[in-house]
Order: sequence, then C-alpha cells, then structure tokens
Amino acid sequence: MQKKIFVYGTLLSGERNHHVAAPFLLQIEPGRVRGRLYDAAEGRYPALVLAADGEWIEGEWFLVTPEGVAKMDELEAYFGPGHPDNLYERVTVRDADSGQAGDIYVWHNPRGCPPIPGGSWRAYRK
Repeated sequence: MQKKIFVYGTLLSGERNHHVAAPFLLQIEPGRVRGRLYDAAEGRYPALVLAADGEWIEGEWFLVTPEGVAKMDELEAYFGPGHPDNLYERVTVRDADSGQAGDIYVWHNPRGCPPIPGGSWRAYRK
C-alpha cells in the first residue's frame, strides 16, 4: 500500500539521496512539522526530534509506493518499530498547515548533536 512520508533532509528534491525515492514517488507536496533539527553527522545528514514547542521544519510530503518505503527504510536504517538497530524511528505526524497525516523518520533525543537553526536543511547547507 502506498504511504505518505515527510522528508526534511537528504531525501528532499534536489538533495543527494533523492534518487533513492525518486523512482517510487507518486506525488510530492511541500509541508511543515514542528520539531527541532540537528546536524547528525557533521553536515552529511540531519535528524529531527519532534517537539510541539519547536521550530517549523520545512520539508516535503512524498506519496511513495511500498517498494519506495522499503528503499527509504533501508537508507534510514529503520528495521521496524522499536528495533534495537534502528538509527531512526518511523512515527506518524500531522502537517502543520494541511493537517494531513503520514510517517516521518525521527530521533527521540538529540544525542548531543548541534542544532540546525531555522528549521531548513537546505538553508543550513548553503
């Protein structure tokens, strides 16, 4: 079954890992969620911690095929709910503007990584 997934980092259109999801995308829409963005790997990729009092995090909603979800899970080192080897967890979130629901890859805490101010991975990388 196809799935909505919010992306905010290297999977975004035009970013270095977009090619992983691109063949499986049925739709792309802009979106925002509340949280805090962190530089998880010295500028190589971000991580998001959901926070109701956080910044607006800019990203895109992907409508993706099951094959695409599997490829994205592989890239994000997500092996299933609560798996001990997960780098990220995949949880459900709502878009700040449209209210649509979908999944997002998140961390539950910042793990000592530096914050990315402004809520935009693209702006941070420039």
